[in-house]
Amino acid sequence: MKKNNLPRGLRNNNPGNIRINDDLFQGEVRPSRDKSFKQFETMAYGYRAIFKILRNYLCIYKLDTIRKMVGRWAPPGDNNHTEAYIKAVSGYAGIPADDPINPYDRDPMIRIVAGMSKVENGVEADMSDVITGWSLL
Repeated sequence: MKKNNLPRGLRNNNPGNIRINDDLFQGEVRPSRDKSFKQFETMAYGYRAIFKILRNYLCIYKLDTIRKMVGRWAPPGDNNHTEAYIKAVSGYAGIPADDPINPYDRDPMIRIVAGMSKVENGVEADMSDVITGWSLL
């Protein structure tokens, strides 16, 4: 598939569709050529940013389940598919939506982030990119 035909998140190497904000992530392209979403040098840096944000969700906001994490990532006020998003990630990761998650536990986090990428982009994540993103932490 040509780069132009890829979903926006993949064209931007931003598989989580992270909106532009003041946070600066390793590997981020500044200024972004996309007026709304961040861009990253590689897909792995885009995945790394997702892992960093989810860790902050736990450390700062005590969001320790898929339901709580996705509820903040794609809140009902911004997204009328939040519950479907939660169910999709939970099913993909094989982790009940309300089970506590440790954001420093590699294997479940890789599955969760790959599931989020699939919901965000409509295609399977390249697991080597997800794993490389984890290794960049």
